[in-house]
Amino acid sequence: MIWLAVAVGGSLGALARFALSLMLSPVTGKFPWATFSANIIGCALMGFFYVCIVEKHIWPEAMRPFLMVGFLGALTTFSSYAMEVVVLWQSAQSLAMVYLISSWLANLSAVGLSYWLAKSFI
Repeated sequence: MIWLAVAVGGSLGALARFALSLMLSPVTGKFPWATFSANIIGCALMGFFYVCIVEKHIWPEAMRPFLMVGFLGALTTFSSYAMEVVVLWQSAQSLAMVYLISSWLANLSAVGLSYWLAKSFI
């Protein structure tokens, strides 16, 4: 049953990622807003879900494979991020560095802030 939860969550996460990509229309050589946004959203949700499922037990532990492994695992993407940094580096090194550093800072901030907010207000 856990495999099914991960598979369904992963399918929904992949569809959400694809929809975000369509809305933000990535352009090679430009700032990759689709991946940047997907990763920040995923990090923020990870902090929130972690508090709700693991620490506060508001939602059952059975939701963890569906939401945290499946949905967020498919929504977020380190491999796309890494490839985009490499591609940007070839044509726009300063933009590649901005993307590299801003992603790192924004993602850690998103997970930390959502974790803190959830712990504080739930």
